[in-house]
Amino acid sequence: MLPLGVLTPDEPRPVLLMNTIWANRSQLHDDLTTVGGLRDFLGVPADEGDLRAFRELRQALRDLAGVLTEDTREIAQGRDLERAVAEVNRAARSAPQWPQLAVRDGELVRHKESEGSLADSERASIAAEAVELFTGESRVLLRACHAPGCVLYFVKDHPRREWCSPSCGNRVRAARHYRRNRGESPGPNGFS
Repeated sequence: MLPLGVLTPDEPRPVLLMNTIWANRSQLHDDLTTVGGLRDFLGVPADEGDLRAFRELRQALRDLAGVLTEDTREIAQGRDLERAVAEVNRAARSAPQWPQLAVRDGELVRHKESEGSLADSERASIAAEAVELFTGESRVLLRACHAPGCVLYFVKDHPRREWCSPSCGNRVRAARHYRRNRGESPGPNGFS
């Protein structure tokens, strides 16, 4: 199994959270099945309640991404838009944050103060970033990866980028090559 974030390390944190569900040739994987998996993802202490809350937020983000990208993959079916919006809003207000000034080494620096646990603070921050991702200028760049068997989302950060990772692009090219040599016609995304 690959470590968290290895598949799409440069994506925004809401996309990284969505991509804690991933697939390989043999099965679907979920990196948030244990509190330890959540701790690895967040890098802060977490408990069972936090695990449930992050799994709910992740599903809400995947539902919203599915709507926004018009995702037709099987894993994106059964979306509940109203529940997803309510969950992101609940998560965003789970730990109010505000900017604060501090003096370090004689310099003014900005840092965030927050109410609640570190996990609550991370959840609220990821939800706030998701609101910006889904409503800001970048929303048109959010994509579902349609490589065979892939269940990930990504932000199209380059005009030629079509897949979440180089390995998905390689799988698509290999499938095209295989079909060409067998005389089959490609599907709408370049694969069957």
